[in-house]
Amino acid sequence: MRRLVEAVMALALLAALAPLLILIGVIVRIESGRPVIFRQVRVGRDGREFEILKFRTMRPEGGTAEGAVTVAGDPRITVVGGVLRRTKLDELPQLVNVLRGDMAFVGPRPELPRYVALWPDELRWEILSVAPGITDPASIAFRDEPALLAQQREPERYYREIVLPQKATMYAEYVRGRCLRTDLRIVARTVEALVAG
Repeated sequence: MRRLVEAVMALALLAALAPLLILIGVIVRIESGRPVIFRQVRVGRDGREFEILKFRTMRPEGGTAEGAVTVAGDPRITVVGGVLRRTKLDELPQLVNVLRGDMAFVGPRPELPRYVALWPDELRWEILSVAPGITDPASIAFRDEPALLAQQREPERYYREIVLPQKATMYAEYVRGRCLRTDLRIVARTVEALVAG
């Protein structure tokens, strides 16, 4: 039932937001050409891999490296891309992922395979027992992650050794307490953070 409700909601939101999605796509295309949508392999429920969808926020010559560890002020980020990242509008295409069943509205954020391999063994399959989400408590807590990483001497290492373990713990805690009331609270906190930020 949950899956059906989320699919219907995703379809309704895609229909309602179609003008905005088209506008963003046109602006991205005008500023930096194709592709408009960035695709990257992430790990989903039960360890199945899927392609996450986002509006492209980096220059095409940035290749497929976009989305690994990106720090604030990265020169590959376009002007429009910077706005999309700050407002999280680059995440809107993930409504298609929800419609397909790859993702849910709320759930642990899907990570790259190489980062999933670094999760503690005792947490990995617990986290992967539910569908990954567009938002979750870790997304709110680490909303300013690019700025945090920009302050580090070795951003990639800091992410792997400091941020990733904290996120994994938060993902597992979310899974253990997962319920409709919790999800609604997380959605409300996400909207609040977007408006405030």
